[in-house]
Amino acid sequence: MTRETTDFEHVRRMRAENPKMRERDLARMLGLSEAEFVSAFCGHGVSRIEVRFDEIFTGLGGVGEVMALTRNESAVHEKIGVYDRFVPGKRAAMMLGADIDTRMFPAAWVHGFAVAKTGEDGVERLSLQFFDAHGDAVHKVHTRPGTDTAAWTALVESLLADDQEPGLTAEVTPAEVSARPALERDKQDALRERWQALTDTHQFHGMLRDLDLHRLNALTLAGDDYAWPLAEGAVPAMMQAAAESGQPIMCFVGNRGCIQIHSGPIAKVAPMGPWLNVMDPGFHLHLRTDHITESWAVRKPTSDGHVTSIEAYDADGTLVIQFFGVRKEGRAERADWRGLVEGLARPATIAAE
Repeated sequence: MTRETTDFEHVRRMRAENPKMRERDLARMLGLSEAEFVSAFCGHGVSRIEVRFDEIFTGLGGVGEVMALTRNESAVHEKIGVYDRFVPGKRAAMMLGADIDTRMFPAAWVHGFAVAKTGEDGVERLSLQFFDAHGDAVHKVHTRPGTDTAAWTALVESLLADDQEPGLTAEVTPAEVSARPALERDKQDALRERWQALTDTHQFHGMLRDLDLHRLNALTLAGDDYAWPLAEGAVPAMMQAAAESGQPIMCFVGNRGCIQIHSGPIAKVAPMGPWLNVMDPGFHLHLRTDHITESWAVRKPTSDGHVTSIEAYDADGTLVIQFFGVRKEGRAERADWRGLVEGLARPATIAAE
């Protein structure tokens, strides 16, 4: 919907009538993307900002402690910290701070808004919210009690767009989900040859691109010396075991525009309905385990020995979440992480063979 076809007063009224409902869910109920929903409040606590990528992340370095949020349909990843060690790039940029660690793809950052929202407790909460061309959120930044609000306000004012009318000028359309193609067994030999030759985990995407292989199909064809399926419930079992052992893990959650990473131990793992939650100081994770239809253990060769990961996928074959053991460059993978993954249950039909 465009600004010509959206009833902004109705959207704002629905927000007032449903104060506890999440914007994402309310937008969906109204048949809007989240970007369209947020844009309806321009002039009512929301300001449109220009997505000048390098200025945004350079400026965020001066506002102090904030909360960074990246999500997809099935997982929400929240990290508290400071935006520091920004590495710019036109195709891919990075934030390499001790707490906030991201890989960002600027072309997907299309719509930006500064949001001021007063909660039921009367406290005003500020955020920057960024959306892709489909109106889906790619990244959000929320203030914390320790945020320098003067620096935050100055950054927002420097980014304000001339157009502050409600709505979006361009219509957004839902993103198409790429169907998982049929298994191409004729590519198996080439895949295994390329896989065996890997020397860095970052070469994996290039290998898939060169061979034109869907990621899940590559796991299926790789052979169980490189990838094997895990039983239902493997991801919660791994997280609980990691929490009990105290070993540090890496947790990746991403979407089309941003991947956000936690590196360190996790302590409090708590299920709540379909959600599995990590509620630790500095790191929150909310994972819809009922969305996970396949999970795999994956081995990738590197110059420091093979590296083991866990990958979880939804019914569309989309990667939901990924885990590694924390590892310093130039050092072998931790034995406790490798043992944890290799000890996870496999599907009964596989284990019985």
